[in-house]
Amino acid sequence: MTQAPPAPYDVAADSQVVPEKRLTLAAQIALGAFIVVPFLALLVAVPMAWGGWLGWKDVVLFLAFYMTSGMGITVGFHRYFTHKSFKPNRGLKIALAIAGSLAIQGPVIRWVADHRKHHKFSDRDGDPHSPWRYGTSVGALTRGLVYAHMLWMFNPEQTPRRQYAPDLMKDPDLVKVDKAFPAILAFSLLGPALIGGLWSMSWTGAATAFFWASLVRIGLLHHVTWSINSICHAVGQRPFKSRDKSGNVWWLALLSHGESWHNLHHADPTCARHGVLPGQIDTSARVIWFFEKFGWAREVRWPVAERVEARRVADTLG
Repeated sequence: MTQAPPAPYDVAADSQVVPEKRLTLAAQIALGAFIVVPFLALLVAVPMAWGGWLGWKDVVLFLAFYMTSGMGITVGFHRYFTHKSFKPNRGLKIALAIAGSLAIQGPVIRWVADHRKHHKFSDRDGDPHSPWRYGTSVGALTRGLVYAHMLWMFNPEQTPRRQYAPDLMKDPDLVKVDKAFPAILAFSLLGPALIGGLWSMSWTGAATAFFWASLVRIGLLHHVTWSINSICHAVGQRPFKSRDKSGNVWWLALLSHGESWHNLHHADPTCARHGVLPGQIDTSARVIWFFEKFGWAREVRWPVAERVEARRVADTLG
């Protein structure tokens, strides 16, 4: 039982929409650089830390930027802008759009359009990043996992934003943040180095902050987010009814801020909490709860016991 998309972003037939401009070769090369360089930093992170090139200031900056950009994606780009799980005030709306952009996963309107299309066609023809696109054999699934994890982003055909995110394109605040993505990207890359250098008053402090709070942070957050598209649609427990293969992967829960409780999300997409069962930690839902308590968010779509139970698979009851 999958809830239909809410009215503000109900979609029409693809043929009725003017297609987006294709992703150019230059854009594909730039995208590759933003994937490969942080990934290489991840690979050498352990020996760098073991060699003493990690201080407590680097840890503080890493956590601050990881939490801010990560929550910007989960609370902002995903649960609010894509699924309207709550209604923020204007200041919080803009802050979430900027915070999510710091993750360097693309401008807010592009991100939302891709994800709404994913939900419309989840694990079927038309899904931008299903790991099952090539079949169910071991070889096909392996190929599909790689594609769903990151290769799908290189597809020259772009999701039509006017079809899948018309509400965001009509919001002047979000259009400005969307257009400011290059500047936000630059700050996300260079801001930690500037802060680290001034904090330590040294070039070494700037360099280590850039390595940990920029490159390693971006690389880790990228692969955690992409794992929701790939791993959480290939394996995991499925206690709730959904029309796709979305699953719960517990070991990704903390790093993904609760996004890996993915099965309930696809069973009830507009729910503000994804981890609804006992022991399922969902830090994004806790952040939304704080926003609500401070009066910055209203009309939060919290899980309702009857709705949750109605979506349970029969053999998981009791």
